[in-house]
Amino acid sequence: MPIESRGARLENLWDDARAAGMSEPERLLYRSNLLGSDKRVTNYGGGNTSAKVMEKDPLGGASVEVLWVKGSGGDVGTIKMDGFSTLYMEKLEALKGLYRGVEHEDEMVGYLPHCTFNLNARAASIDTPLHAFVPRKHVDHMHPDAIIAIAASKNSRELTKQIFGDDIGWLPWKRPGFELGLWLGKFCKENPDARGCVLESHGLFTWGDTAKESYETTIEIINKAIAWFEDAGKGAAFGGARVQPLAAEQRRAVARKLMPIIRGAISAEERKLGHFDDSAAVLEFVCSNELEPLAALGTSCPDHFLRTKIRPLVIDFDPANPDVDKTIAGLPQALADYRAGYAAYYERCKHSDSPAMRDPNAVVYLIPGVGMITFAKDKATARISGEFYVNAINVMRGASSVSTYVGLPEQEAFDIEYWLLEEAKLQRMPKPKMLAGKIALVTGGAGGIGKATAHRLVQEGACVVLADIDDGALETARGELAARYGADVVRAIHLNVTSESDVQTGFASSLVEFGGLDILVSNAGLASSAPIEDTTLDLWNRNIDILTTGYFLVSREAFRIFRQQKIGGNVVFVASKNGLAASPGASAYCTAKAAEIHLARCLALEGASAGIRVNVVNPDAVLRGSKIWTGEWKEQRAAAYKMDVDDLEAHYRERSMLKLSVYPEDIAEAIYFLASDMSAKSTGNIINVDAGNAQSFTR
Repeated sequence: MPIESRGARLENLWDDARAAGMSEPERLLYRSNLLGSDKRVTNYGGGNTSAKVMEKDPLGGASVEVLWVKGSGGDVGTIKMDGFSTLYMEKLEALKGLYRGVEHEDEMVGYLPHCTFNLNARAASIDTPLHAFVPRKHVDHMHPDAIIAIAASKNSRELTKQIFGDDIGWLPWKRPGFELGLWLGKFCKENPDARGCVLESHGLFTWGDTAKESYETTIEIINKAIAWFEDAGKGAAFGGARVQPLAAEQRRAVARKLMPIIRGAISAEERKLGHFDDSAAVLEFVCSNELEPLAALGTSCPDHFLRTKIRPLVIDFDPANPDVDKTIAGLPQALADYRAGYAAYYERCKHSDSPAMRDPNAVVYLIPGVGMITFAKDKATARISGEFYVNAINVMRGASSVSTYVGLPEQEAFDIEYWLLEEAKLQRMPKPKMLAGKIALVTGGAGGIGKATAHRLVQEGACVVLADIDDGALETARGELAARYGADVVRAIHLNVTSESDVQTGFASSLVEFGGLDILVSNAGLASSAPIEDTTLDLWNRNIDILTTGYFLVSREAFRIFRQQKIGGNVVFVASKNGLAASPGASAYCTAKAAEIHLARCLALEGASAGIRVNVVNPDAVLRGSKIWTGEWKEQRAAAYKMDVDDLEAHYRERSMLKLSVYPEDIAEAIYFLASDMSAKSTGNIINVDAGNAQSFTR
C-alpha cells in the first residue's frame, strides 16, 4: 500500500478568478481553507499558515508590516478571518534582542501579546516566530503523512536531500518555539533559493512571494514525496500480515462488547466517549507482524503525540480464535499495566516544576484483526485522535518501507505533553458542561418531547442516540441536531421498542458509535381512546406492548450495559398524568402508563446498589409537536369532552391549576434535571409537569 491511503496526487485547487478580487488577508484565508480541506495535507488542528501584509497603523496612520498567522488552537480547514492573530513585524523582530537563550524560551510567549496589531484578541500560537522570521511574504507549515514519513526516518536528512536536492532543506528536531524560529530564519538567509524545509520528526515548511506561489509549492512538494514513496517503497508493509481480519460484522460485534467495558474502567474520574475505526489502513497495521514493536515506539510528530499519548495499548486478541470473553477477562490487568507504565514514564521524565500527572489511561486501543478504538473526553476528540493515529500509521508505513522508523524520544515527548505552556492552555479551558462525556439514548426521539429532550441534553454536553420507528421523522430530527450542534454528537437508529431483537440490535449499534450508555430516556408512545366496551383486544395489546413491554425491553438492555460499565446509570421514564389520574374512555392507555410508573419503582429498587437511578416525568396535554396528537387521539379526546378539536388546547390549559399550557421543552427540562447530577440523590421519584392537577398529586 502506498504512503497515502487514498493514493492519488493532491489536486491543485487554486482558482485565479476567485482569488483575484480578494485582499491579501482574504487570500490567506482562502489558501488556508484549501490546504486544510485535505487530510493528506494536514489533520484537524494541525499546521498553520501566515502572510505578511502592509496595513495602516491605527495609532499613526503610517503603513506598517503586519504578520497574519493562524491563532492558537485553530484549524486551517475551518478557520475564519477572526481565527488569525495579527502582530507588528517590527515588534516581533525586536523580540530577538530580548531573547536570553533556550533555557528561557517559554518567557518569549509572554511577549507576543505586546506585539498585537489593532487590539486583536486572538492569541498567537507558539509557532508564530517560525513564520515571522522566514523572510518571505507567505509561509505554510503542514503535517503531511508523506513528509513526516521522511522526517521520522532514521536517515531523514539524507532522504530529504535525495528526494528534493537543494530545493528543500532540513533541520534537526527542536521543540517548536522561539529558538526553532531563529534556526529557520538562519536557514533561509543561508539558503536563499530554497523553497522550504523539512523539520525532523515534525513536518514541512514552504513559502513564496504570493499566496498562490506558497500554496502551489506546498502541493508540489507533498506530491513529489508521495510519488517518491510509490517508487521507493520496498516489501510488504509492516513486515506483512500476521493475522487475517475478521469480517466487518464480526469486527463490530467485538468492538461493541469491548467498548463499554473499557469505557467503564477508564471513566472513574472523567466520562469518556469512544470511536471505532476499522478502515483499511488501520486493519493493515493491527494485523501486521510489526504491530507491537512499532506501536511501542509511539508517534513522531508533536501534533500526533499530543492527541494520542506516549503510545497505544495493544489488546490481547486472536482473530483466528476469537474468544472475546478471554480478552475481557484480561482487560483489567492490561489496563492496570498500562497505567503503571504511564506512571513510570511520568516519574522518569518529570521536572521539579512539572504539572501533576494527568489521566494515565490510554487514548488508543489496537485490537488485532478488529481495528482501533479511541477514547477521549468528547466524541469529536475521540474521532480526531483516531484520525491522528491513522496519520501515524501512514508515517510508520512510509518510514519503515524505505528506512527505519524513529519515534519521538521519550523525554522530548514528555516535555511536550507536560509543557507548562500547554498546561496553562488547559487551565484556561472552560468548565465542562453538566452532561459532558455522557451518552443518552432517547426512544421516540423523532417526536416533540423526544426531540426537545435531545436538544436539551446536547446543549448540556451529552451525545445523543435518537431511536424511533419513523425513519423519515428520525432523519429529519438527526439532521436538525447535527446542523445545530455538529454531526459528532448525534446518531439515529431505527428502533421498534416492542421487538426484543430490534432493541438488542439498536442498543448494540449505539455502543459502537459512542462506546457506552449513561442515560436512557424511555419516551416511545402512542395514545388511544375508547370506552371499555369498545376497547378491542388489539387496542389493549398495542398500548401494553408499546407503553409497558417496550419500556421493559429498553430498560433491561440499558441495565445490562450499566452493569457492564460499572459506573452507574440513569433511566428516565416519560409516563403521563394518566398513570396516576384516571380518565374516561382511555382505560388501555391509563393502565399501561400506570404500569410504567410501577415498573420504574421496581427498577429503582434493583438499580440503586449499582448507582443506577430510575425516575419518572409525568406530562399532561403536550399538544405542540407531539406525534400522538396528530392522529385519531386528538379527535377522540375532543369527542370525549364534547368540544371542537381546535378548542382542546385551551380546554387543557384552563382545567390546569396554573392555567398554563405545557410544551415539549417543559418536559425536556424535567428530564434534564433527572438525568443530571442536580438530582444525584433522587431515585424512584415522579415529577409531574402538568401545570397542576390535583388528581395526579403523588401524596
